[in-house]
Amino acid sequence: MKFGFDIDDTLINLRGYAFSIYNKKLNQKNALDVFEELKTVEIHHPFGLSDQEGKEMWNSSLEEIYFTSCPPYPKAVETLQELHQQGHEIYYITARPGEHGERTMEWMIQQGFPVEEDKFFCGMKDHEKVKIIEELGLDYYFDDKPSVLETLSSDTLKVFVRDQSYNRHYKAERLTDWGELKGILMEKNSR
Repeated sequence: MKFGFDIDDTLINLRGYAFSIYNKKLNQKNALDVFEELKTVEIHHPFGLSDQEGKEMWNSSLEEIYFTSCPPYPKAVETLQELHQQGHEIYYITARPGEHGERTMEWMIQQGFPVEEDKFFCGMKDHEKVKIIEELGLDYYFDDKPSVLETLSSDTLKVFVRDQSYNRHYKAERLTDWGELKGILMEKNSR
């Protein structure tokens, strides 16, 4: 089978990691529960930053956010390794800027994710992600953004939303823990 995965906030806790970086850089102590209640993808409001200041903070912190110690979600690496060992095809489809593609792929490999260069897509807008997902003929796709998932239409593609505080309004099959995937797949394939 073919499995497609978004990276940021689907396989890795990018926003949570960025939130801790913001706390350090801005010498603030916003608690984790503040982060966990955010209803937006953007994380700058609890720090008192305007949208423009938030954008500048994000862009000036990208190197540290993307390529240092951002943690994968528990069991994400192991789950994808197991899928790969079982012979499934693993595709990564991320909207990260294209200039970060090569380093992102290298970083993912360093974390232990099974990555093949011809199955790694980087640097596209959401509507472009949808086009690639459809062209690949994926069986399963996992993302945190409803704006991507709700535009996918296929009788054969099964989509899952990676649970986040800002996507709880979206009605779809939800994954809260990567350790759950094995059971979900077994249940789906037994139908």
